[in-house]
Amino acid sequence: MSDHPGADNAHTRSIAEFVATLSYDRIPVEVIERSKLLILDSLGCAIYGAQLEWCRILRTTLESLDATRTTSVWGTPLRLSSPHAALINGTQVQGFELDDVHRQGVLHVGAVTLPALIAVAESHADLSGRDFLTAAVAGYEIGPRVGRCMGQEHIGQGWHSGATVGVYSAAAGAARGLGLSAEETVHALGIAGTQSAGLMAAQYGAMVKRMHAGRASQSGLYGALLARNGFTGIVDVFEAPYGGFCTTFSRSQDRFDLDQLSAGLGERFETMGISLKFYSCVGSNHTTLDAIRDIQRRRPFTPAEIDKIVVHGSQVTVDHVGWPYRPQGLTSAQLNLPFCVATLLIEGDVFVGQFEPDAVTDRARIELSRRVDVVHDPAITALGSAFRHKVRVEVRFRDGSLEIETREAPRGSEQSFATADEIIDKFRKLTRTAITETQQAALVTAVLDMEKLSSSKRLAELLRPQ
Repeated sequence: MSDHPGADNAHTRSIAEFVATLSYDRIPVEVIERSKLLILDSLGCAIYGAQLEWCRILRTTLESLDATRTTSVWGTPLRLSSPHAALINGTQVQGFELDDVHRQGVLHVGAVTLPALIAVAESHADLSGRDFLTAAVAGYEIGPRVGRCMGQEHIGQGWHSGATVGVYSAAAGAARGLGLSAEETVHALGIAGTQSAGLMAAQYGAMVKRMHAGRASQSGLYGALLARNGFTGIVDVFEAPYGGFCTTFSRSQDRFDLDQLSAGLGERFETMGISLKFYSCVGSNHTTLDAIRDIQRRRPFTPAEIDKIVVHGSQVTVDHVGWPYRPQGLTSAQLNLPFCVATLLIEGDVFVGQFEPDAVTDRARIELSRRVDVVHDPAITALGSAFRHKVRVEVRFRDGSLEIETREAPRGSEQSFATADEIIDKFRKLTRTAITETQQAALVTAVLDMEKLSSSKRLAELLRPQ
């Protein structure tokens, strides 16, 4: 180890300087416009998530432990302390597998960035709409870069990257919102990084998987608030050869790429690589579902006509979503590819209405899922993380015929991003039972015209039922 820990922290410092000096005027117009649509989508997911059982349990538990009433829990009248509000709000955004994803960075970005940042804006700093957007972009830029640094092997080794990598998006956004210096931001990142955690075994039915994003956002918020008051963190959190984030989580000295942390920083914006979801399931499933819909359009068929469906995908797809379905809870249903294929074929869609609690044990879906095989295609894996969701889907029919469709990326992806109207429609569908049409309209306007807000506290106001 170095005689001077942190002496070699060029990448950490580069990130910190970018975050501390980022200004609204330095962000390209298309990145600002994209960030507003991403924010609206995350808030819609959170308002819907407030109604879910696991979010209610979390709120009830924390309300009994926390007497502070400063920071809003979105979609509810409840207020808690900022860290607890961030924990719940992040859980709500990620609560039903509907939120954004940066595929190459393997990260749900809004779920970790926005809860910490909105807590800052509501309770710790007075941010204009432009200030808020600047801080959001800071968060959206950093987490995906850490994910790219670690590569898709990170999740393949069993770490839930949305949780482990997510702390850096949260810390960066909160640090920029608080106006921290570059030196303070180094410490915010180092404090957040040592709290990083999240195990992928949570995908097999556990409610705790929903909480990973919230915990990451809370950790990033702690990092920024503590650093503002002089608390120190690991100053070479990425570079440290012993106990650093990269060496520890990769279990190596070389299975990561530090250059990804700062390559093109401020010139190539990762925000433009964030995708949105239009199915209520994990992002690894979406290309297969789109491929099947493409086949159905040219050859309509019923489940009874199917002999077998074979999905050829990357090793990450096989490991992440290709396991035999077991009815262990809604989490496992939404993360399992064969079950989601069966859901699409029987129900006609894979959105919130298809995942009522009794769906988990739906005998017809379970039986059909047994006719779906997910197999490794080494050629797809060799394409790297940019193509980790590529699939070749074969639908084999009982009459001996075969249909094949290949998809590299799903609708809503960075290659084929959704329109503003599609995103607004999704927002309205998710929030219609929780807030009035008037409040929906006001929130849409506040987000899409964010640069006009004199105070971003208005967002927090509109996230509470009127």
